[in-house]
Amino acid sequence: MVEVQDSTGDLVAGRYRLIEVAHGEEGRVGWHGQDVEFRRPVTLTRSRLPEHRREEAEHLTARRILRESELLATICPGRVATVLDVFEEDDCVWTVTERTEGTVLSELLGHGPVNYVRAARIGLNLLDVLTAAHREGVTHGDLSPGQVCLHERGTVTLSGFGLMGATGSPRVTAPAYASPEQARGEGTGPAADLWALGAIMYALVEGRPAIRDRGRLDATLRAVDRLPIRAPLSAGPLGPAIQGLLRRDPLERVPEPVVRESLTRVLKDEGVDTTTQSVPPHVFFSPPGPPRSGAGWTVRGRRVSRPVLLGGALAVTVVCFAALTAAGALPGGDTSASGAGPSRSASGNPSGTPTGRSSLPGRPASPSPSATAGGRTPAGFATYRAPQGFAVDLPEGWKPRGTEKSTDGSYRVTFGASGDPRTLAVTYSTRLGPDPVAVWSALEPSLRGDSSGYARVGDIRAVDYRGRKGADMEWLSESEGVRERTFGRGFLLGGRMGFSLRWTTPADDWESKANRRALEVFLQSFRPTSP
Repeated sequence: MVEVQDSTGDLVAGRYRLIEVAHGEEGRVGWHGQDVEFRRPVTLTRSRLPEHRREEAEHLTARRILRESELLATICPGRVATVLDVFEEDDCVWTVTERTEGTVLSELLGHGPVNYVRAARIGLNLLDVLTAAHREGVTHGDLSPGQVCLHERGTVTLSGFGLMGATGSPRVTAPAYASPEQARGEGTGPAADLWALGAIMYALVEGRPAIRDRGRLDATLRAVDRLPIRAPLSAGPLGPAIQGLLRRDPLERVPEPVVRESLTRVLKDEGVDTTTQSVPPHVFFSPPGPPRSGAGWTVRGRRVSRPVLLGGALAVTVVCFAALTAAGALPGGDTSASGAGPSRSASGNPSGTPTGRSSLPGRPASPSPSATAGGRTPAGFATYRAPQGFAVDLPEGWKPRGTEKSTDGSYRVTFGASGDPRTLAVTYSTRLGPDPVAVWSALEPSLRGDSSGYARVGDIRAVDYRGRKGADMEWLSESEGVRERTFGRGFLLGGRMGFSLRWTTPADDWESKANRRALEVFLQSFRPTSP
């Protein structure tokens, strides 16, 4: 239950006059107001602070909100509300933003369901902003209809960045739109934003939320975590995408490129010109160049065909699992004497697979045994010790861009640096088969079907990596018009557990000295540790 109070006679923080309530959700109330000092209209939002924020100094919370909002305002001009002021009062945080013309999405929901075409337009606009944020390592973590302002021209303005972000605390505002992992307090990542996106589109087409507010925070969070969600009845061709986003396991949710493909297809099939209804995503990405991995979660270049995506929830689940596995959940190994570097393939081009070029770049040569001899960190690299249970030497300036985990103990950490199109993804899985080559082989048809421009490079190779059983696989794909090459390497720890590394670079740069050196160091320095 949402309680709102219109305190029109008082000034908040001695400066802002509350004029009228604009919207209300559990834990959050928004007002139209006025900045009496500068005599300008503003929007004020009062949000209940999560426990982890209450323990922080006030300036840290304010700085986080201002920093993330300023960053995204430069990347998504006009799509992220400009934050003017932030202050805390009575375990609540007040965010003051510029007044934007439009309708708060929660108000639209009060008028009943909307056509699935309109829901797809809104969803695609939201996805533009979320994708831009995730590529900068920013997670919203608090997305709900009350944070979305819908404009007459079809675009949206999103607010609320910085309050939650990547945190392990349960979400306390708009809990009906929290993801299951947020409800359990297991952490927040880009996958939680995609759950919220699916929940918003569900509410739009059905006229009711997927999980209704129970009136008490703990009761609503329990419902989010435990109750099954009924399939939407009025979503039309949007249904499979919504259901794919509302998968309880964050690693099985539909990746961002697949969601974009589905929403775009729905609009095009209805004759909607998506170029005028949604700003193309590349406009938001800065600096220019090949896109980075979506804060460690977006599966680069993975796209499924319309028959696959629209074939039902089961097909979506299979595709998502295949994309996850191809992105690094399979083990790999090594055939070199040192057990560290991939061997050079006799043939760079898979037989019968067109690639659009006369020949493919060869593999990196086997590294010299002295690359990390004596345990020394190579020049230009720094050792990163992950709390999850591994260590690896990374190029200086690289850091985790995002972390995702599953309820079965599996997780993935993606590393990169701002402006660098390359990524390293480290995945730990508890669901591996006993024969890595057989698993890769069984995956190939799905990988080919859900990748844009997919072409395997050479054979799947059984390898020995430091005395452990594994397999290597390389492939080409295309992401946002950029040809990319990926090398997958990993090893089994025992039973069905194992690590894998996925190194992705622009294909044209594959043979560069810096890329070969980086892969060499990754493979020689990577080691499991105690969590």
